[in-house]
Amino acid sequence: MNRFTTGTTITHASAKAALAVGLASIEAGASGVDCSPLAEFDSSALAVLLAWRRAAEARGGDFDIVDLPAGLASLAEAYGVLGLVATRHRRSEEGATAEL
Repeated sequence: MNRFTTGTTITHASAKAALAVGLASIEAGASGVDCSPLAEFDSSALAVLLAWRRAAEARGGDFDIVDLPAGLASLAEAYGVLGLVATRHRRSEEGATAEL
């Protein structure tokens, strides 16, 4: 599987740049993203993840989002989009993952 990796931060201030990097990776054939480096985020990160998924699906492919930080998974659950953004997410800071 060809995945790219997020940076450590996706917030309102960095979302546009993160979106562009991910879209370029998807255009180059990436079929997923590893969110394990992501330590600082807000709801803008969810918008970026959803946009990446839409872009991959528009190209006719699947898109895996793995190692979503537990805090971001919780935020996604609160917004009702967890099923759209997480294939696997970290349940704890120790890095244990769970299939969704």
